[in-house]
Amino acid sequence: MDYKKEYSRWLEKATADKDLQVELKKMDDAAIESAFYRDLEFGTAGLRGVIGAGTNRMNVYTVAKATQGLSNYLKKTEKAPAVVIGYDSRIKSDVFAKVTAGVLADNGVKVYLWPELLPVPTVSFATRYLKASAGIMITASHNPSKYNGYKVYGPDGCQMTTEAADAVLAEIEKLDCFAPVINYNPSVEYIKDEVLDAFLVEVKKQSVLFGDEIDRNVAIVYSPLNGTGLKPVTRILKEAGFTNITVVKEQEQPDGNFPTCPYPNPEIRQAMQLGLDYCKKVGADLMLATDPDADRCGIAVKDGDDYRLLTGNQTGILLLDYICSQRTKHGKMPSDPVLVKSVVSMDLADRIAAHYGVRTVNVLTGFKFIGEQIAKLEAKGKEDSYIFGFEESYGYLSGTYVRDKDAVDAAFLICEMFAYYKTRGISLLDKLDELWKTYGFCLNITYSYEFEGSAGMTKMNEIMGVFRKGADSFGGLKVEKFLDYGDGIDGLPKSNVLKFALSDNCSVVVRPSGTEPKLKTYLSVSAETEEKAHEIEQKINADLKKLVK
Repeated sequence: MDYKKEYSRWLEKATADKDLQVELKKMDDAAIESAFYRDLEFGTAGLRGVIGAGTNRMNVYTVAKATQGLSNYLKKTEKAPAVVIGYDSRIKSDVFAKVTAGVLADNGVKVYLWPELLPVPTVSFATRYLKASAGIMITASHNPSKYNGYKVYGPDGCQMTTEAADAVLAEIEKLDCFAPVINYNPSVEYIKDEVLDAFLVEVKKQSVLFGDEIDRNVAIVYSPLNGTGLKPVTRILKEAGFTNITVVKEQEQPDGNFPTCPYPNPEIRQAMQLGLDYCKKVGADLMLATDPDADRCGIAVKDGDDYRLLTGNQTGILLLDYICSQRTKHGKMPSDPVLVKSVVSMDLADRIAAHYGVRTVNVLTGFKFIGEQIAKLEAKGKEDSYIFGFEESYGYLSGTYVRDKDAVDAAFLICEMFAYYKTRGISLLDKLDELWKTYGFCLNITYSYEFEGSAGMTKMNEIMGVFRKGADSFGGLKVEKFLDYGDGIDGLPKSNVLKFALSDNCSVVVRPSGTEPKLKTYLSVSAETEEKAHEIEQKINADLKKLVK
């Protein structure tokens, strides 16, 4: 692409959003190259990028072009296509939702639009509930405020398959970004309240108390992190009887600038800090937060005079053990129970599942692969076999009513689990220690390395090439098995993921992020003690850093 020529064309034609013209006129050569050196990539995760002017940015033109491509695809594959659209609190999310609706409506596609911002899982649910051809969520998940995105679901409520995404991309590549008409006032059908009600009914069905008594007056602090979680999370908790809930006021209302948490990710302490301060004020034992589109949920629990953030893996194994133990106790375990988790998630979960007679299916990173496994079970008439799915990046789902991670479900189950154990004098940290003693200590740590721009993409590819050549050892531990998922392993789709199985039940996974300009390394270390695990992890990471440079 001649980025300078394309820049000049945008100066002339990008007039549908006045913010774009202001930005275009301020660009220097470096900014022009970054914004126009390529088209924003469309894949199974849809689009995601920095908001702004350019072919490599999220704006009304790149959104309209992607939507026109999707519309062309749907009209070729569906007799009467219909699409569900939702959006979160991010900057221009409502604008992009209207532009998306406008392009679809202009192409004769039936549009169902959520009348208010709501979480990602409600789009997956509504797509299935309304029997739509596809669903679109305008969101950039937990990325910083400068990002936005465009997430596409198939008719089953699962993220678009590789084949479908490739077909849509082929349609997109035929288009000029200025061809679709930008219409901010489309004709749509707004989704009725009964659909949200039905979604919450399904969430409440995920309870595994089966009649056991719990103290529902436990003190809980909750933060929506200025996103979409406020209404559905507080409603589901109150309807379940949890009334002692304190919401973090500064992070209560939707705000795409995220003024008190520039990186609205419940994985990090900075985003959780205000909530932790509230915990100390009200004497709460549990703090939970959902990311802006409410598909991820992070928690912190009281630890002496302070609070400890649990990792996605730790929360995942706690929920897994809780669900399995309750189902076993009450005779509610299906005949062929299945856990589905990502290949980078804690290996200890496999051992916990095996203890309860649960079969583990490991899939590639991305919750769409967990959704695909649910669909396979459904096709065999064994949908009820699925009891839980999770990924280390704080995504959980215990039911089959949606096909994406659901922080509303996670918040509900976490609070139930917390109250169940607290009623019996057990803290979540006590329970975690019990799991370590039973199955051995396991440490999982993720490191991310940022590579911005065209040079960064090239550098990431070079580093993956170095890892792909293989290695004899990391941190003094022998590489016993090397798996290159780019070859398509165990029936999984080809993916740019590498796994090194090390001696002593340790492993390393390396992959580029599918949504951010980052290279990620996942370290899993098993050891007798936490101290020993950290020592081993540091040695492994030291060797990895030599290759990521």
